[in-house]
Amino acid sequence: MKYVSDNAETKPQNALWENIKVIIQALLLAMVIRTVLFQPFTIPSGSMMPTLLVGDYIFVNKFAYGFSKYSMPFSPDLFEGRVLQFSEPKRGDVIVFRLPQQPEIDYIKRLIGLPGDRIQVRDGVLFVNGTAVPKQGDGAFTSDYRSDPGTNVPVFRETLDNGVTFDTLDQSPSSRGDNTREFVVPAEHYFFMGDNRDNSLDSRFDEGPGMVPAENLVGRASVIFFSLGNDTSFREIWKWPSNMRWDRLFKGVH
Repeated sequence: MKYVSDNAETKPQNALWENIKVIIQALLLAMVIRTVLFQPFTIPSGSMMPTLLVGDYIFVNKFAYGFSKYSMPFSPDLFEGRVLQFSEPKRGDVIVFRLPQQPEIDYIKRLIGLPGDRIQVRDGVLFVNGTAVPKQGDGAFTSDYRSDPGTNVPVFRETLDNGVTFDTLDQSPSSRGDNTREFVVPAEHYFFMGDNRDNSLDSRFDEGPGMVPAENLVGRASVIFFSLGNDTSFREIWKWPSNMRWDRLFKGVH
């Protein structure tokens, strides 16, 4: 007569429990990374062209400016303001933030105005605290995004007072965003603009985000880790080889 030992019965159970523990640990690690360190985002519109293109996938550094309730999944109302803020946002940073009017929506724009700044656009030239930001022609840009082709759009390189330099698009010299009133940024708020100046709903407009509270900042755009052109869906794996923007992979966001 053969007997089945207790060890023979418990080995499959132990193996199953070990696998469950590994899965739980992996999920917890992924949640910690997403909550505390880096979170992936995709670029759905052309408002930040030519810096960011539709189809770019980026990592956002969530600990760059400390944490708020919007740093966490589901935005639990556990505390107000920001905690563990070891550095301040800098003019020129590309930042993901929650739309003040609809906090469930993420926006990505460039930080132009700090608390206390005076911001205005006159005849397409950006003024910060009464000083014009240098703007020089830098060629032309054509997009592979079919909904907003942007063929041969004039490119202008701007350089902020802290040395941050970046390209902007300005297709029309007389769009409604090219002449604005002077905005004064309140305490603990920020003023944002898109690099695609004629096609960005930003702090210049009443229907835009307005002045964004510091609490609404999610993090600083860090690096492009994946990029698909020609309106290619991430799910269309068979199209990746012909539509991958290879030159944008692991490119820093500046």
